[in-house]
Amino acid sequence: MYAEYLIIIKYFVFTFLLIMILFLLSYLTVLRKPDFEKNAAYECGFNPFGDARIKFEISFYLIGILFIIFDIELLYLFPWILIINQISIFGIYSVLLFIFVLTLGFIYEWIKGALEWI
Repeated sequence: MYAEYLIIIKYFVFTFLLIMILFLLSYLTVLRKPDFEKNAAYECGFNPFGDARIKFEISFYLIGILFIIFDIELLYLFPWILIINQISIFGIYSVLLFIFVLTLGFIYEWIKGALEWI
């Protein structure tokens, strides 16, 4: 009865053992002597100046999120392009509806001013 769960249990045991082995190997191979260059704040060698908690425009985050959203949605079009000769008219209309909704979202963001830089 529980035979189908045996593969999952084996997977978890194997994963746990692999994690423990990798953790042990990383613990044994780490250098004990701290290096000044590796403990520096930045790789460029400059010490940090100013406060790290300064205020900056939210538009950086907003543009990044919008790019990710529209980029991911455009990835849905690639499989459709590959099989465009094999799908029915319903498939074509559904993709056109998808593009229409995507365009409406883009126009909405444009009207709201999310794409403008100050």
